[in-house]
Amino acid sequence: MNDNKERLQKVMASCGVASRRKCEEIISQGRVKVNGVSVTEMGTKVGKKDVITVDGKDLLKQQLVYYVLYKPTGYLTAVSDKLGRRIVMDLIDPETKKTRIFPIGRLDYDTSGVLLLTNDGDLSYRLTRSAKEIEKVYQVRVNGIIDQNALNKLIRGVMIDGKMTKRAKVEVLDLDKSNNSSLLLLTITEGRNRQVRKMCEAVGHEVKKLKRVSFGGVSLDGLSVGEYRELKPHEIKVLYSL
Repeated sequence: MNDNKERLQKVMASCGVASRRKCEEIISQGRVKVNGVSVTEMGTKVGKKDVITVDGKDLLKQQLVYYVLYKPTGYLTAVSDKLGRRIVMDLIDPETKKTRIFPIGRLDYDTSGVLLLTNDGDLSYRLTRSAKEIEKVYQVRVNGIIDQNALNKLIRGVMIDGKMTKRAKVEVLDLDKSNNSSLLLLTITEGRNRQVRKMCEAVGHEVKKLKRVSFGGVSLDGLSVGEYRELKPHEIKVLYSL
């Protein structure tokens, strides 16, 4: 009976090795053994009694941790960079990094705001590859005074990269006629590459400044730029319910 067995990459992710997608890469590279036998197939399932090693080290269950970072602009969302550019992990203290945390999803180099970090690969998989709609809220400053026609297009969906975006929520926070700009609160449920910027450009308004203020209900409350905090139990519970 294999009822109590789980896919190898899921077990690795839940132990904090990396995101589930990265764990799949590690398996395919032949770096994982189960009971002393090298495994490279994604369909492999393991149970509690199986001995798993990654790069020769026993796989140990570790305490799962969850953080929200107020990402500044000018930082790559990555755990390393061969070119030596600034990365979000530079903002995390060494003791916290010992838990092998990594970002959930991505925020562009020139975008600030909510970025979740964890060593829980299972949650990362849920939030980045799930078909469920997870609300991401952005505060967007665009060039020009936006009109109702452009707002309606954003709400209904626009064509970017050959595909229509899903319906969005849009609220106008400010129309600054003296500086010819508009401040919007835009809520989307997708995570396509540079999606907010491309959506605004599609209706004729270039983005001047972009900040994600909420991801799955987790906000920047209590944080200054570059700071991070542990998620509260109810925030983790909400993320797992999405």
